[in-house]
Amino acid sequence: MQRARGETRERIYRFVRERLLAGRPPTVREVQEAAGLRAVESARTHLERLVADGRLTKEAGVSRGYRLPHGSEGELRPVLVPMVGRVQAGGLSAAIEDPDGHVAMTALPRGVVADDLFALRVVGESMRDAGILDGDVVIVRRSGRLSSGRPRDGHVVVASVGDDATVKTLRYGKDPRGRRRAELHPENPDFEVIVPARADFRILGRVIEVRRSLV
Repeated sequence: MQRARGETRERIYRFVRERLLAGRPPTVREVQEAAGLRAVESARTHLERLVADGRLTKEAGVSRGYRLPHGSEGELRPVLVPMVGRVQAGGLSAAIEDPDGHVAMTALPRGVVADDLFALRVVGESMRDAGILDGDVVIVRRSGRLSSGRPRDGHVVVASVGDDATVKTLRYGKDPRGRRRAELHPENPDFEVIVPARADFRILGRVIEVRRSLV
């Protein structure tokens, strides 16, 4: 019986590890189903035992909160960046707290911590000529965490305009009265420049990486 429990626990560990390295933390029910257990609590017991053994860690109060510890089996613990999907104006914090999956990063840029980041899937071809295509995932450093201040002219940013998030190149121009204004420029001549009203516009962050699946 002890051997059977050990084999089940090892199978659970391999399943959880594989999912974490892929950036898709499993739920306890998914662990239960993968291990062929009859009860969710049985899966939870195995997971807690793996935590007690130091093979996993658990982030308290977080759904899908099991993680690989730093340096486990000679590997770095992946950083899980929340995939926030569609971001409504003013709703970034809530979206990050309730993400639609995660993207795994094995290394962070200098001076960046995991809480600085979120990820967003691109919809449309407006940034085609900048090499950002429909279906790509952009990893974004939140504007409030930028050590160099707000994004500068020429940076690719994620901005909220009304109730939608968009990926564009930030440019600063002049309005008809000569006042400085932010403009969101596409990188595709088939699309028009967006000149948002200040009340409807907020820069959410700067794009620091683009991910693309080839399958």
